[in-house]
Amino acid sequence: MVALSNPAPIYDDSHIDSRRAWIRLGIAVALSAIGGVGMWSVVVALPAVQEEFGVQRAGASFPYALAMVGFAFGGILMGRIADRFGIVFPLVGGACALALGYILAGFSTSILQFALAHGILIGLLGSSASFGPLIAEISHWFQKRRGIAVAVCASGNYLAGTFWPPVVQFFIAEAGWRATHIGIGLFCLVTMIPLAMLLRKRAPALPAPVPGAVIANPAREGLGLSTGTLQTLLLVAGVSCCVAMAMPQVHIVAYCTDLDIGAARGAEMLSLMLAFGIVSRIASGFIADRIGGLATLLLGSSLQGFAIVLFVLFDGMAALYIISALFGLFQGGIVPSYAIVVREYFPQREAGMRVGVVLMATLFGMAFGGWLSGAIFDWTGSYDVAFLNGVAWNLLNIAIISFLLMRRGGMRFRRVREGSGSGGVSGVPA
Repeated sequence: MVALSNPAPIYDDSHIDSRRAWIRLGIAVALSAIGGVGMWSVVVALPAVQEEFGVQRAGASFPYALAMVGFAFGGILMGRIADRFGIVFPLVGGACALALGYILAGFSTSILQFALAHGILIGLLGSSASFGPLIAEISHWFQKRRGIAVAVCASGNYLAGTFWPPVVQFFIAEAGWRATHIGIGLFCLVTMIPLAMLLRKRAPALPAPVPGAVIANPAREGLGLSTGTLQTLLLVAGVSCCVAMAMPQVHIVAYCTDLDIGAARGAEMLSLMLAFGIVSRIASGFIADRIGGLATLLLGSSLQGFAIVLFVLFDGMAALYIISALFGLFQGGIVPSYAIVVREYFPQREAGMRVGVVLMATLFGMAFGGWLSGAIFDWTGSYDVAFLNGVAWNLLNIAIISFLLMRRGGMRFRRVREGSGSGGVSGVPA
């Protein structure tokens, strides 16, 4: 009798695009909306914290800056952990870090302690686990509907921005900012851990490579570029598009104040941007499923640049409401498109880390763009040049994405030509 060798593991793709995958997407959105509190609560608490510690506005803004920096770097760290151990580990750790961070923030006795709690525990180790790593995780469970799935998952962050500010403001007014922070921490702990445990099943792995086969480089095959070159171009593109994006998002309230429209109207315009941003993210997912991540990214960036130009041309209150809605509708799908591009051109096993790196670049772009727009206003006494600066950065983004699309078109043409010259089979002599 001839002994039979153990068969190779069978690649089970039955859960891809399945009902189970959509349920996981719903759980991921809930986790993202809860964990995203770390990006919004500090903004709402700023006036109360400033008064409590007797610091200037710049000092009171320091916790937000540290939280954003921590969020940016934490996305890479948590992405690498998710790649290696699965999504549950960083999510449970993130929930514990959020709970500890908010409790320590509630008991802090100085602005420095408050800021460190936000930077290290809430940003770096907490909220970061509920954005980039979740987006990368969900991308493994979808193929035909990957674009819409990634976009919906990325909308969790905007849902957090819609849900948490009024809730935090209500409890600060009723119970004070210290009790509110402690309550947020406990809420994250008791909700996120049970939800995270529902995601214990690991994503379906790609088929194991045939022994001796050459491992393909998706970036090189798709665009004729090394993974390092493509990653660098995406980083620059991520910074440039978000420097442009930051001008309206960060300064619309101050801009309306300067125009004597009022801060309250500016806040309404910001809320309008975020609301239409959710619509944009979902719509961009449908578009990406049809034309791909790069083309969707170019479409969103081009429309964003158009909206910024409209801010330069019109400054009436009614016009600004309309332009704010258009800006949100145009720009909301840009950031999740980067995650789709990463999944199209990089290996699956590196998705968490590489999505985290690109999203870190977009966060740095937002932080730098917000500061730069303010600095330009200080230098010129007007936001006109700041808007034009945003247009210039947006053009850089368009140039990079257009270059990548041309590379993709050139590679496809070359493969078709080589295939037609070899009897229809690329790389095989006729």
